[in-house]
This record gives sequence, structure tokens and C-alpha cells, in this order.
Amino acid sequence: MYRIKTDVMLDVLLTASVAFIITFLAIPVVLQVAEQKKLYDIPDERKVHTRLVASLGGVGIFGGFLLASLLSIQGYLNPEFQYFFAAALVIFFLGLKDDLMILSATKKFIGQIIAASILIHLGDIRLSSMHGLLGFNELPEAFGLALSYLTIIVVINSFNLIDGVDGLAASLGILTMTVFGGYFFAIGYQAYALLAFSMAGSLVAFLIFNHQPAKIFMGDSGSLMIGLINSILVIKFINIADTPFVAIQVPAAVAIGFAVLIVPLLDTLRVFSIRIVNGRSPFTPDRNHVHHLLLDRGFSHAAITFTCVALNVGFILLAWAGRSLGPNYLLLIMLTLAFTGLGYLYYGNRRRGLVVAKEINGRAKLKTASRVVTLSKGSAVAEKN
Repeated sequence: MYRIKTDVMLDVLLTASVAFIITFLAIPVVLQVAEQKKLYDIPDERKVHTRLVASLGGVGIFGGFLLASLLSIQGYLNPEFQYFFAAALVIFFLGLKDDLMILSATKKFIGQIIAASILIHLGDIRLSSMHGLLGFNELPEAFGLALSYLTIIVVINSFNLIDGVDGLAASLGILTMTVFGGYFFAIGYQAYALLAFSMAGSLVAFLIFNHQPAKIFMGDSGSLMIGLINSILVIKFINIADTPFVAIQVPAAVAIGFAVLIVPLLDTLRVFSIRIVNGRSPFTPDRNHVHHLLLDRGFSHAAITFTCVALNVGFILLAWAGRSLGPNYLLLIMLTLAFTGLGYLYYGNRRRGLVVAKEINGRAKLKTASRVVTLSKGSAVAEKN
């Protein structure tokens, strides 16, 4: 048994190392191509960076992740993984096209539905039980399918929407991949552990180029990919963590899965809700994200990243310590704490106001932001959400 664990650990370390090396070597090439072809985002009044920065880091992330995964995961023992990689290809090219040409929200949503359908109907990544949440267990098939689609779409978009300051999405991705990968390693689900740690290795390499001041952004091709892999891992975790045959049984698996993703997931659900209540599309960009609120309070990019990751770690530890409370009480405690903090951050923020943001064409618009920004063709891109 010890020998098997040691072999698996070596496989995990090798996989993460291969992903790291490939991404680390690929990013400078991507930067060179972006410089030669002038592949930069078009700045607008919502950007906070003032330099030209390429947004194709997802190419390097995907290359390292995919090659490391294909080299380490044995497909004949894990036939569902061919569908995971198929869905990943859909999401990658969807994000890449958006980075290069800008897709409409409708086209992006359709692409995400296609990827979700591959995972659900072919890869069997679906929620068939609420695991005691709100008193429900087994779900009718139609409701389970709807919940599965909703979960995958929301998790995919959560990392895309949180990708607003240097290092934030990558750091949160490393955290979630490490937590899920560590659990799957501990219970002997080697393929899922390798999937998680291959993405973690790629993100560590990317973060070297993405910490403030960032040399490159991951773009949609990177952030959507992190969300896709997290959606696979969290649903698999929820489905097996509280079953009696698993080596490490985890009560309140739904609440703990939510805690692992709480910063990007709760921010996305909150912002989507605000947009829908205001009669707008949930994919309409604005400045209501948690990183915007922290920016308006004067936090630097590094401070925002550290704060969000520390809070996410705190909620994971809280959920693990309170797992015996059950999913309902545990979720209630976490949501109460989270919304109390968000309420203080939002309503206690006195620096937000109406400012004039000058666009490239010279027109002026009133915007809600923390400072006056003059945008020019030399301005760069930060967040796209």
C-alpha cells in the first residue's frame, strides 16, 4: 500500500512538473507572437492597467495542462476523460476566439452549453442528489440535469468574472486545484488528482508572468478553462465524498465543495443576481465585482489577491471544522459571514462616485469608478468583466 501511494505521488509530482515546464517555456513564445502581431485587447473606460499587455496566456496554460494530462492519465482505465478533454477543447477555442475577435455573450453561452452537455451526457459529470441540502436527496432526472447544467455554467464563468486583477484568478485556481487534487490523491482517485495537479502546475508557471505588474493576462481561453476543470472536480467531489465506500468520507460535501470555490462562485452568483434584478443580461460587464470594491478602497493588485485567497482558505478551514453540522447549517453560517463582509465592503465604501472616463474616440461618459481615467491607444487591458 505504501509503495502504491509513493508511486502515485511521484506521478503527481512528475505531472505537475511537466505542466509547469511546458507552460513556463510557452509563455515567452506567446509574448513574442503577441508583440509581433500586436495581439492586445482594445482598452475601454473600465480598464485599470496603463500598459499594453497581451491576453493570450491561456494558450500556454492549456498547452502545459493538456500535454501533461495526456502523458499521465491512462485513458483505457478512465474512459470518461476523453470527454473531459473534448469539452476542454471546446472551451479553449471558444475562449481563444473571444480573446482575438470578441464573441457575443450569446455565442459564448452556446459554446458553454455544448461543453456542459459533453460532460453531462457523455462524461457522466452530473448531480443526481442534493446530499441532504434543504432536506433533499435523490433528484428527479429532469431537475438533476437542469441543476448540473446550471452548476457547470456558473462555475465555468466564475473564474472568468473574477479574473480582474493581476494574479487573482491564477492564485485562486492553484488553491482550488490543490485542495481537490489533494483529496482525490488521498482517496485513490489517481486520474482526477493528476487532472487537478496538471492544471495547478500550469497555473504556477503562468503566475510567474502574471503577478503585478503583469507581463501577460490569461484571457478567456485561460479563465474559462480553469472554471471547466473546477466544475468537473467539484461535481465529482460532491458525488463521492459522502458515500460509504470512499476512503475518506466527508459529511456536508455540498457545503465543503462550495467553500472551496466560495470567492469566485459567490461573487459570480451575486453579480449575476444584481444584473438580472436590474433588467440586464447576467453577462453585461460592470464594476460590482469584489475586486472592484477592493480597488475602490485603495487595495493594490497584490493585496487584493492575497486578501481573496486568504479568505478562501479561511472558509475552507471553517467548512472542514464544521462539517459535522451538516450542509444546511454550515452553508447558512458561511453565507451569513460572506454577505456580512460584502455588505460592509459595498455599503461602507465611500470612494465610489461618478467620474468621467474619456474613450479613444474622444467621447466622454459618466461612469462609476474610483478615479478619473483617460484612455488612449497606448492603454492596456486589465479585466474584461
